[in-house]
Amino acid sequence: MKITLTEFVTLDGVSQGPGSPDEDTTGGFTRGGWLVPHLDETFVRRTSEWLDLADGLLFGRRTYEAFARDWPKITDPADPYAARMNSLPKYVVSNTLTEGTWHPTTVLGGDPARSVAALRARPGRELQIHGSARLGDTLLAAGLIDTLRLVIAPTVLRTGRRLLSGQGATSGLRLVGHEATPNGLLLLEYEPAGQASQGHYEGVAEFVGGQG
Repeated sequence: MKITLTEFVTLDGVSQGPGSPDEDTTGGFTRGGWLVPHLDETFVRRTSEWLDLADGLLFGRRTYEAFARDWPKITDPADPYAARMNSLPKYVVSNTLTEGTWHPTTVLGGDPARSVAALRARPGRELQIHGSARLGDTLLAAGLIDTLRLVIAPTVLRTGRRLLSGQGATSGLRLVGHEATPNGLLLLEYEPAGQASQGHYEGVAEFVGGQG
């Protein structure tokens, strides 16, 4: 299976608490709910299409517990995500959980990279990570992320937990899809392209001289 990482993020890189003010108040964070004012039909359609590609969902413990608490309560058949979120196989990377409450759930213990690599080798389409930024960061550094999908909101918070802020090797990315929604969200899709490149800026001419 391909492993895809989908993250909501502000212009200044905050990924904490996009859905409501009380979603994640870790560290005294009070500025949650920043994504909601920008939701629109284009966002719902595209993210629903992404979810259609999933054969399983992968979580870190904290995100799993929040989703397991909230998603089973959403039973409206008109909701574009709930039926699939609740029925897809779930895998949670944790050395403290022994079983899950959001069925069907499999707990993956031990080293995260090794456990996920074994799961990734199974046949299937996409194994999707939604949130779980720290797990996503670990897997990106380990070379286990095949696609990174970012939804960037036009807002600056200046506080909160940043996305992909862990230690490790650099990551280069290749843009493979992009779209702007009417309410100003940027939907960006990347594939990893080895380590981040570096170079020297010596003027614009070298970049445009070969064109035409």
